[in-house]
Amino acid sequence: MKTYQVHQGQCVPPELELALTEICETVGLNPRGARLIRFINNGVFLLRDEPVIVRLVLSPSFAHRARTAVEAAHWLAMHGVPAVRLLPGVEQPVRSGSHCATLWQFVPEEGRVPGSADLGNLLRQMHSQPLAEETFKPWKPMADIRRRLSDAVDIDPEDHRFLQERCDYLEEQLAELEFPLPRAVIHADAHLGNVIGGPDGPLLCDLDSLCIGQPEWDLTPIAVGSLRMGHPAEWHRELAEAYGFDITSWEGFPVLRELRELKITTGVLPILRTNPSVREQLSWRLRTIREGDLDTQWAPYS
Repeated sequence: MKTYQVHQGQCVPPELELALTEICETVGLNPRGARLIRFINNGVFLLRDEPVIVRLVLSPSFAHRARTAVEAAHWLAMHGVPAVRLLPGVEQPVRSGSHCATLWQFVPEEGRVPGSADLGNLLRQMHSQPLAEETFKPWKPMADIRRRLSDAVDIDPEDHRFLQERCDYLEEQLAELEFPLPRAVIHADAHLGNVIGGPDGPLLCDLDSLCIGQPEWDLTPIAVGSLRMGHPAEWHRELAEAYGFDITSWEGFPVLRELRELKITTGVLPILRTNPSVREQLSWRLRTIREGDLDTQWAPYS
């Protein structure tokens, strides 16, 4: 499982440690010595005594995403799409009081490092499956962003107002797009950080956003990473070649780019108090969006 976005020696917030303890006690696992490997949209732990990943939902309004991840794992397994698998023998998602989590089988990253072509092939395989409208909800990107705004803590009121107006603007722009690709089951957060190089080949992970939507959205993160995060341009070229469609050649791409940038900016709003190290990068991103600056590079949230 991916191990990134956490500085060495970073302390685990007491409320996060308490949530982990309660979830583990509910299913008979030992939380002692667990290692925090990610702390952005979820609190993700690798247990010391068992090859188990615990993904804690950090915001109550996003508990529905844990249910989505469980449904997605079952659906992907049924259709043979390579992805991480749930911990067997446990009814999921796991709840304890106000806490909610999903538990996964740990995948050692012993295979080759996945590339954009691998992601493109995985997406093409997933997008070719039946729509499964009885399983997944429609893609509603603005709803997730607005939830983050509702859950925002310690944010400047002017920044909050600006982000609300930005949502309104992009929602109008999105409604006017005519998408060239047919709807499909999409990952909705398809970047290389969500592909694992397992012993048996590349696997999709972070399944809590799967929905019925536009495949163009799954092709957007790699392109935006090249334009905004300084990722190599060949990553996008490899993805486009493997998938068979270049998202940047479509006239609607600028809208999806702005939407993706808003999404990856607002993801930290509910955890500003418990993870204050993200504030500097948040301010940097908000400044560039306000100024319409499409060239300034961003750094990952720490």
